[in-house]
This record gives sequence, C-alpha cells and structure tokens, in this order.
Amino acid sequence: MAAHQPTQEDTKQMRRVSADLPPSPPYSDHSDSEKAETNTEQPTSTPSPTDFPLPPESVEPTAVLEPDKKTPDSWLPRDPRLIRLTGVHPFNVEAPLSDLYNEGFLTSPELFYVRNHGHVPRVEEADIPNWEFTVEGLVENPLTITLRDLIADYNNVTYPITLVCAGNRRKEQNVVRKTKGFSWGAAGVSTALFTGVVLADVLAKARPKRGARYVCMEGADKLPNGYYGTSVKLNWAVDPNKGMMLAHKMNGEMLRPDHGKPLRVVIPGQIGGRSVKWLKRLIITSEPSDNWYHIYDNRVLPTMVSPEESANKPAWWMDERYAIYDLSTNSATAYPAHEEQLCLVGSEPNYRVKGYAYGGGGRRVTRVELSIDKGVTWRLANIDYAEDRYREAGRQQLYGGEMDLEWREHSFCWCFWNIDMSVSELAASNDLLVRAMDDSMNLQPRDMYWSVLGMMNNPWYRITISKENDYLRFEHPTQPALMPGGWMERVKKAGGNLTNGYWGERIEGDDAPEPVIEAAAEIKMTKHGLEKPITIDELRKHDGEEQPWFVVNGEVYDGTAFLKEHPGGATSIFSAAGLDSSDEFMAIHSDTAKAMMTDYHIGSLDEDGRAALSTNDVQPDPSATPPAKFLDSRTWKRATLHTKTTVSWDTRIFRYKLEHDAQTLGLPTGQHLMIRLRDPVTREAVIRSYTPISETSQEGFMDVLVKIYFDTKEGKGGKMSQAMDSLPVGHFVEFKGPIGKFEYLGGGKCTINGKERQINTFLVICAGSGITPIYQVFRSIMQDREDKTKCVVLDGNRLVEDILCKVDLDGFAKENEEKCRLLYTLTQAPESWEGLKGRIAAPLLKEHAVRDGFCEGEAMVLICGPEALEKSVHKALLEIGWRDEELMFF
Repeated sequence: MAAHQPTQEDTKQMRRVSADLPPSPPYSDHSDSEKAETNTEQPTSTPSPTDFPLPPESVEPTAVLEPDKKTPDSWLPRDPRLIRLTGVHPFNVEAPLSDLYNEGFLTSPELFYVRNHGHVPRVEEADIPNWEFTVEGLVENPLTITLRDLIADYNNVTYPITLVCAGNRRKEQNVVRKTKGFSWGAAGVSTALFTGVVLADVLAKARPKRGARYVCMEGADKLPNGYYGTSVKLNWAVDPNKGMMLAHKMNGEMLRPDHGKPLRVVIPGQIGGRSVKWLKRLIITSEPSDNWYHIYDNRVLPTMVSPEESANKPAWWMDERYAIYDLSTNSATAYPAHEEQLCLVGSEPNYRVKGYAYGGGGRRVTRVELSIDKGVTWRLANIDYAEDRYREAGRQQLYGGEMDLEWREHSFCWCFWNIDMSVSELAASNDLLVRAMDDSMNLQPRDMYWSVLGMMNNPWYRITISKENDYLRFEHPTQPALMPGGWMERVKKAGGNLTNGYWGERIEGDDAPEPVIEAAAEIKMTKHGLEKPITIDELRKHDGEEQPWFVVNGEVYDGTAFLKEHPGGATSIFSAAGLDSSDEFMAIHSDTAKAMMTDYHIGSLDEDGRAALSTNDVQPDPSATPPAKFLDSRTWKRATLHTKTTVSWDTRIFRYKLEHDAQTLGLPTGQHLMIRLRDPVTREAVIRSYTPISETSQEGFMDVLVKIYFDTKEGKGGKMSQAMDSLPVGHFVEFKGPIGKFEYLGGGKCTINGKERQINTFLVICAGSGITPIYQVFRSIMQDREDKTKCVVLDGNRLVEDILCKVDLDGFAKENEEKCRLLYTLTQAPESWEGLKGRIAAPLLKEHAVRDGFCEGEAMVLICGPEALEKSVHKALLEIGWRDEELMFF
C-alpha cells in the first residue's frame, strides 16, 4: 500500500510520527521531506502553541429548543444537532458520528456528549465565585472550599482528556437482547482541554487518615434516589500520573451547565460516570460509596445474570468486583458514514477509511487493524497520537492553567486512525471490520459480552457493504436512540441470529455464510396516495370529544367513527385527542388493529406540528405542587417503586409511591390504567393495562398485583411483567389513565361508555390475573352493606397456588353469603380439592352461568382473562342465551 498525500484535514490532525514511539503502524501521513520542512520551520526544541490541537470554533447556543421549553431545563439553550437518547427529558445526547469526527481531536462544548440523570442545577453568575464544596470524612483537616479560593489558592493545570460514557455503543447490545440501559450509538465519547486543580493537591491539604481507601464524590443534582454520587480508590486519586482533577473550565471557557458548571470532577481513563458534575462533596471513606447510583449503575454483571435475577438478588449489585472503572479498548469507524454511497464509475482508486480508537486507564492504543475478509487477514491503519503533541510542547500556560505533560507517560485521549483501501477490494467484500489493541495487549473481542446494563460494549466494529448497481452502500451496525437503520436491526427483523458468531448471517454447512438482505415487511397504516398536510392548529381544534383526532408516527387519524366500538372505551380515544399517541398505540394494538388504521387516516402532521408535539411527553416542574389525584388521562405521570412483595414464585405485588403522602390515585371503580416502561432497544414504550388492587381511597401509594410470565424453552414470556420484575426498588415507572368504558357507581348502578345501567346481578368469569380488573368492582359491592347487588364469581386457574387474591375473595364471600357465590375451578387440582375441576368452558357455564331466570337488563356478565378464554367464553355464553349487550369484556 503506497503512502498517500495528506489532505488539509489530515495536516491539521495527524501527528508527525517520530522513530522513538512505541510500536505503531509503518505508514506515515508525512513524508521525510515534510518532516524536514517542519523542522526548518520550528528550529527550537519547544513547539509553538499552534503545534498542538486547539479547540474548534465554538458558538454557544442562545435559543432554548422547543423540546426543552416545558421541562425543568427550560432556561438552558442547547445545540439542535444533538441526538436525544431518552426522549425529551432528562437530557442525554450524543452528536452525529460524522459531525463529532469532523470537529477533530477536540470537541466543542455544544457537541460534547451529555449524560444527565435529571434536571440541570441552575447556578446564577453572581453565585459562581462562592460555590462551595466540602472535603470530609476520614481526614485530619476537613475543608470547605469556594470556587474563588480553589482557583486562587491552588496551582491550576490544563490537560487534554477524553471522556466516554460506559454505555457507548450500547444499542448494539440492545438489538441483540434488551438491557436496562438506553441506546447510545458510537458517539458517546468526546475530548476537551479541561482546566482546574489536581485532585491530589486538595486531598493532600485535607490529610486523609490511616484506613482511608476511597474518595466518594457527590453532586448537586438531586434525583429520585438522592444526589448523584460515586467513588474511586484513594490511591488512584493521590497519584499524579492518574491526572484526576477538579475542573472549572472546558476548552478555555467556563464549564457550560450540561457539563457541570461551575465545578466538576474529571477522571481520565475511566468511564464518564465517575466524573461527577456540579461537585458539592468529597467524602473520604474506608469503603466504596453507598450511593444508590454507585451501586445500581456502572457495573458489568456476569453475562449469565438475567434482568430478573439481578432484580431479585441485590447481592449481584453489591459485589464491587463488577464495578466499572477503567475504560475498555474500543474503536469505531466514522467514514464511510452510515448509508454513505460510493460511486464505482469514475471513482478514485482508493477510499480513505477513518475512525477513532481509545484505551482505558492511561493505556496507549498501539495498533488499529482492519479486515475485509471477516477477520481472516488484517491490515494496520495509520494512527494519529495527537495527545503527544501536547507532551512535545513542554511546559506552557494555557487557558489559565499550566500545561505540562512532558513527564507523564499515560495516554488519556482518543486517537484518530485512517487507512487507504482499494475501491475494487471494497467492492469485492461484504463487510469492513475494525479492532484496536492497547499497550497491555488488550484486544477488542470479536463477539459481544452481553450484560444487564449493556455497558462497556466493545466488539469489532462492523460495517456492511452492499453493491447496488454502480454504487457501494455502507451500513453501520445501528443508529442511536429512536433512529431506525443499521444492519443489525435489518438482520434481526429478517430472522437472523445475531449471536451465531457470523453476525446473523446464514450458516449452511461449510459453505460461506450469505448475508441476510431482505427485511420483514411492516404493516401499512396510511391511506395510499393521501398527501394532505395538517397543521398543529388544525389538530388542536380536534382535541376534545367532538371529532377527536390523534397522531401516530406523525400521521393524523380521526377516531370519531370508532368511539362506540373501541375495546378500551371512548375515553381511550378522548384522552389521546390532539396528542401524539405513538407509544400507546404501537405498544398495545395488534397487527389487525394497525391494518385497520388506513380507514381512519386523514393526513400527515407538518414539521412544525411534529416539533410542537414533541414537548408533550414531559414531566411537570418538580417545584410545582402535585394535584390531589395522581392520574391524568392525557399525561404520563411518574411514581417510584417503593416495595416489591413476593406472593408466589411467579406473582408479585408492586407498591408504588405517589407524588405526595395525601395524594389518591384517582381511578374510578372498574376502570384501569396504563403502565409504561421504556424499551432499551429504541426507547419505544412497552405499555400494558393493569388495575391496582389497592383501595381507591388509599393515600400516598398504590399496589399492583402482577403475574410474571417468564421465558421458557417453548417461547418468550411476558415483556411487561418481566420488565417490571427486573426493576430495582427506587426506579420510577410511568402511569396514565383512567381508561375503560365500564365504571361501577355503587348500588348496582354502572355506566358503559357513559350510558347508565342498573344491574341486580353480576356474573364474573375470570382466569389467572384476570381477577384483578374485576376485583375492584367485587370488593366495592362486598364492602358496602347497603349494596344489595349479587355476584357469582367463576375463577379458573391451573393450581391452588395460582389463585390470586384468594384470602380476600374468601373473606368477602364468607361475610356476604346472601349476595355472593364464589366458585373456583382448577385444571390440575389435588386429590383433596373440593371445588370445581376443569377449564372454564361450555359445560361449566351451562351449569353455573345460565341466562334463564333474569329479567331484561338486570344481569350482566363481566369477563377477563387470556384472549383464548375470552373467545371461547363469548361463544359459549351466546349459545346459552346471553346477548352481546349483556357481556362486558375488560
């Protein structure tokens, strides 16, 4: 491979490779003559400041973006190029990978990745000099230091440092199998010049006591589980080679709010989660931090530990062996970019492939290798060690701090690599692989190491190559967050097994594996040929009960024609009127329902309208007074998992804490609510309907009884129930409601779609967890001595232990024998069982749910259970004389 002529970009970024470096690739982007010219221009041994990278041009944003205007960060301008990974709020973002790479070695503050757990603490300019933090715990000399004193009393330094989120490249893991983390792409990494005080200098003044082993750090960002905090080992913190610092500047300017203004910790070579922002406390301890976020975040549990086991066995999280500190060796390709096309007609003979690599713990990346034959052979890429140019500059003053890296051998920054590949070779290949190795021979693995949190993902970075007529099309593994695309999603949709060792390609004997190309077809939900733009003003005119319009994936639908027939009742449509209901609709509805949507499609929301609707899914200002009732039919509300009680091996009661102690749920008897958890693959919603078993008047809490459907050898289990079971105590869950077309008012009076009915007898037919929606109605009747309504309950289960709420049901039945008849039937009954046996089917219904004897309109059948049961029961009830208007399916 011949040496290439450097481009202007390369001249700016590429290091002049000298002969005394550790092992590196043999090709240089600078010829000997260029080096000689450089030496002529720089006759002294100390390079000028311009000989090392300076920050790119930076323009601080001045406008608050629309998505932020209804969040607690409504005061904070941000760059619109950033890709949001967790919806509107909190702000977790990365730059487009091409934009990040194009800025060069240093990243501007506006494109630097952001990881926020909650809202950003707002610090007024006048308060910045007096910002305080403490040094406490096992120290001889506790300190309280203001930012003014920190800058004035300590030596300030400036270091180039790369920070990386532990979740970088997580979306690849999420596509293979869902983790608990949201979907970072490959741009959760950035580099800046940080100015501040060496952490060791502050600790030396505090004088840690004997027995002190850890430095715990705590920020000012107050979160549901307390202030964010973590810890590092004390012997690392006092080692000047580790480069840990308390930074107040970034690229020569005051830290911006998203990056920790006015003071943050910066821990080079370790995951970004250790670099605490908005620093308020340093606590010297003998043990690692007991902060919730240190224990339940930033860990790589063993790959065989499932989300369920990690939730049920807290000991996994308490094991400090699984805590992440040093980064793992990693690399990614920036060019060719995702979906880039290379014309084969008249193209240059070579294409320059470019990307980044980084090591962890100060270890230098010593080689970057690429393969176009699936790893059979490899080629060395050229590496630019831009960090070394700061070493070569010697001692200098830069941005108010001393820059002196000449003595330090650690490498705490990423490096850029490139290699010229023959276009003809690329055209003959199906993919392009890259891997990196550091100076301790840590090599990126071929295969992914999946773990519960999806952190430290660093398998070979693979780009697929497709030949389409006269073009080559390149495809990256994934795109971040909700962005569709990537060969991994395509292969998975087509049925490929991404863990088969061949990236999901087909394996047929000894034949070369062939890539899966065709993706599964998606259900069309739009009317063919309809291209009618609809404005936000038009949509807002239909946000009530008259002609309710709603939006799914940017398309507008008129729900008027389906108000009476909707299984969830008209309220479900009313509550979505004028809103983006993509999450709810896509998560809940079947393919059949989706296919029906073409009949209701009336147009597409314009770009301004989509931007306006993007602000709907936000949390209220935490400083606002919560309402008396928790639920809101038009807004998702957050409640925190308070306790988890095991009822049986597959049944749990989840208790959620509401917004304040005197708050009630606000759920009418007989109705239900929606629970939403975010799917870590794309942050799309997993939504299911549940009915709490707690009293409707209960204050401060609600209890939800859930049967967990685990994965088995026969197939996948329940997505929502397993997700709920895997949540740790203290995690929030989102709720919305009430929904449902049935409401029990008391005294036999009920409404269906707003139409009042008077009932004398309810026949209740349920199976398994189907008892919970009906339980509220049954309990209301049984607890009211004045309510003379009769109930016949037929509850089907497999085993005795599967009967949910049995103690309560039996108690109500015993106290109300004159108006309650309770019948259990089991399909696997023990010999001692005295109740009914068999499935709920026609024979049992003919005996215990006869229509004869009831006058017109005085009886109603309430039914809830698996879909197969509801269908068979429906058919059987019609055969024995019941009419559809007398049947209520929950």
